Amino acid sequence: MSTTHGEPMTYPFNEAVGLALSEQYEEVRDAQGLRRVRLPYGEPAWLVTRYADARFVLGDRRFSRAEATVHDEPRQSPGQVTSGILAMDPPDHTRLRRLVAKAFTVQRVERLRPDIRALAGSLLEEMVAAGPPADLVDAFALPLPVSVICRLLGVPEEDRPLFRKWSDDALSTSSLTAEEAEASREELRAYMAGLVAERRARPADDLMTALIEARDKEDRLSEPELIDLCVAVLVAGHETTATQIPNFVCTLLDHPGELARLREDPSLIPAAVEELLRFVPLGMAAASPRYATEDVEVGGTLVRKGEPVLVSVGAANRDEERFAAAGALDVGREGNQHLGFGHGVHHCLGAPLARVELQEALRALVLRLPGLHVAGDVVWKTQMLVRGPRALPVGW
Repeated sequence: MSTTHGEPMTYPFNEAVGLALSEQYEEVRDAQGLRRVRLPYGEPAWLVTRYADARFVLGDRRFSRAEATVHDEPRQSPGQVTSGILAMDPPDHTRLRRLVAKAFTVQRVERLRPDIRALAGSLLEEMVAAGPPADLVDAFALPLPVSVICRLLGVPEEDRPLFRKWSDDALSTSSLTAEEAEASREELRAYMAGLVAERRARPADDLMTALIEARDKEDRLSEPELIDLCVAVLVAGHETTATQIPNFVCTLLDHPGELARLREDPSLIPAAVEELLRFVPLGMAAASPRYATEDVEVGGTLVRKGEPVLVSVGAANRDEERFAAAGALDVGREGNQHLGFGHGVHHCLGAPLARVELQEALRALVLRLPGLHVAGDVVWKTQMLVRGPRALPVGW
């Protein structure tokens, strides 16, 4: 078992433009033990790249997210976020998660499917009526999940330009100073606090009202927790899905044989979504480090108490030890237990909703636009935690 540190590798490995998985991940994964890496900010960390090690770290209670708030957390941006559900451990994390989870059960989300399918269809109809070329991000990929999460949470959809900027700021890596990032977070919190006040005065049948009742009538969360939870649902509820839709399109267009399989057999769409979640390395780098609360062996390396571990989901999802032909896209892959939604207590609670949105988005695009193609220069996000097109011009 290795306990040596050595000189940390410069991290992240991935490039912002495109969706390729850096070859450095394979080199690290094939080496013995774990490797130390250093991000632009914070202390060095151990990097996990193998599937078995990733599930272990994400699922073992000896690794803490809350500990990151009292350390110089390894990160890509100067500012450090020390509040919110993603910075918590059980039991506080469990308490807040339960308040939101009932809105995202598989059964409840499935009842939304007809409306999501209709919305996807109407957005495509409007895009087609306007004529090519169209920006798939602005015309389809962004408004679909934004509309759904706004209805669920109770946020005015017409405020999309406002919270779009705040969401971009929240996921920015180096375009903002720490002070600017904190100011943006406070603007979003203030906006959400205003909506909470309005909903207190005029309750509705939405998630925000339910959370307010849990705060005011049952005292199950504090006022800052209420605000931060609404912010987390709004940002997480649209950003990654809105990014993955154009990512999936780019990936399928790069694999025309797999796209043809979907057109010939639309019943493969659910499996295709799972495979694309596995295959597309969304993040620029591993994020949200876990801190060991005691000495723990991981992948042949002894991680000491107080040391951070970064889990690269993108690399773990390409581990040949877990997935046959891991580097190939196979829309019919079976038994696909990928880590695209994480694992353990921080497994994405919005995964059922994201799955339905991605399935219906893909179904609409595959069935209604058989001639879909890129019709201009793709503009990629830069200086962001997630990778994907900011603008994707398409024709059909």
